[in-house]
Amino acid sequence: MNRIDQRFAELKERGETAMIPFLTIGDPSLEASLELILEMERAGADLIELGVPYSDPLADGPVIQRSSERALKRKISIFDVIEVARKARSRGSKLPFILFTYYNPVLQIGLERIFQTMQENEISGIIIPDLPLEEDSETRAIAEAHGVHLIPLVAPTSNERVKRIAAGARGFVYCVSSLGVTGERAEFFGGIEDFLATVREAAQVPIVVGFGISNREQVQRFEKLCDGVVVGSAIVRTIEDALTHFENDAAHPEGLLQIRNFVGKLKGSDN
Repeated sequence: MNRIDQRFAELKERGETAMIPFLTIGDPSLEASLELILEMERAGADLIELGVPYSDPLADGPVIQRSSERALKRKISIFDVIEVARKARSRGSKLPFILFTYYNPVLQIGLERIFQTMQENEISGIIIPDLPLEEDSETRAIAEAHGVHLIPLVAPTSNERVKRIAAGARGFVYCVSSLGVTGERAEFFGGIEDFLATVREAAQVPIVVGFGISNREQVQRFEKLCDGVVVGSAIVRTIEDALTHFENDAAHPEGLLQIRNFVGKLKGSDN
């Protein structure tokens, strides 16, 4: 069974909602990213999105854009991200890993090669925000042949389109909480509950919400409406604020503790 499916089944049995942190790999270094993944797992993360740095991240707000710029200065590639996942697995990580990348890097490498590499390194899913439903059939077929879920993003647009995307989803449906790019928000659009209910009705897989969620109170609100919550910009900003604790490519215990405490609070645990 794909690790994503297995993890959501376990969480459903326990009556829990998935906490899904997003991390830009290579910011501030590959070594620090590896330690951060392991620390987030200790803090209670259930799955993790591994962000591949990209020069034109259309879906990302300024915080994640800055983290991508820092990682790109180190020439971090999609293969570097996969290698970090492999190392985390070799050190005992049980988390389902999901690549978050744009289509151009995947296309440049080749679909068969990238999904074969993902399969070999136990990466369970991929999110490609600039690959629309109308153009994803080849990518989806190759991903499924290698046991990798191509996870769709669905935004609050027309109900017909929302239902089409949700009905064919694998792994989970990533519901965008607001139109626009990622980034911390104080408020979400007024129809969010109805939107999530529409996705829930159409989907045969769990539904997850992300974009803008940044604190425990917001997580608690969405826990009642979905099966998982993604927190990205708030975690990346916390790492950015702690950069002084990540010098010389190593993660200082104080920096790791800062991230662990933040993720633990989001999860609602005392880890």
